[in-house]
Amino acid sequence: MSYLSSNQLKQYDDEGFVCPINIFSKEKAKEIRNEIESIENKIPEELEKSGRYNAHLISPLLDEVTHNSKVLDAVESIIGENILVCGTTLFIKNPNEKGFVSYHQDAKYIGLEPHNWVTAWVAITDSNEKNGCMRMWSGSHKDNLKEHDQKFNEGNLLTRGQTVENVPKEKTTPLILEAGQMSLHHPTVVHGSELNKSNDRRIGFVIQSYIGTNVKQVLGKNSVQLARGVDEFNYHKIIDRPQNLLDEKDIKLKKKENDNLQEIFYKGSDKKGKF
Repeated sequence: MSYLSSNQLKQYDDEGFVCPINIFSKEKAKEIRNEIESIENKIPEELEKSGRYNAHLISPLLDEVTHNSKVLDAVESIIGENILVCGTTLFIKNPNEKGFVSYHQDAKYIGLEPHNWVTAWVAITDSNEKNGCMRMWSGSHKDNLKEHDQKFNEGNLLTRGQTVENVPKEKTTPLILEAGQMSLHHPTVVHGSELNKSNDRRIGFVIQSYIGTNVKQVLGKNSVQLARGVDEFNYHKIIDRPQNLLDEKDIKLKKKENDNLQEIFYKGSDKKGKF
């Protein structure tokens, strides 16, 4: 029996996303925020720039989110019972900073084939139109991959500033989430987000992505964690989960995995951004 309802599955099929999905309490979200900010205070550079990737490898609480049974139940409804964690990203928008995400498709640059994977966006703080929540171009996942311009523009939180031009905002849907809720979105749905115009940080923890065990990395190499089921294909190296916060061996592993990600994200580009 599917964890997601028939209406939720229809929304995902028709629109390319589903939300909100309740995962944990606001109190738990606050605990997770505190751990993120503890890392920032102890080792400021650890989560800056490309350090934002794979924080679940150094934080037991973020690892706990990644392997949360409710999250995995929802993911299983979409990609099946055999699930790998391929990576995570922290998207933090501070107030009064010009951080935004241009409209793009994840599958354009992430190198995961076939598209039996899904991205989970978990709200650590409330995410709404004032603080720059995600917006989805409903139904755009049904089209082919679109052309993306590489802008490398100031304030863009994407690696290359990759941008799908002329997205009709009136056809986009804001994904409004309370802390502790999540959305799931399709690899090819066009999405982006605007500035944080609130007085608090907007923090999203993104599992990018949960992949079926039949999915290959065609642009480089990813290590993964087995989240559920069995890995019958063995396309990727399996790595361990963290036991302690900021363990030295885990920090080294995160650095290695993030170096591999840089190779994937900038494949074919003669220029690199700060992420």
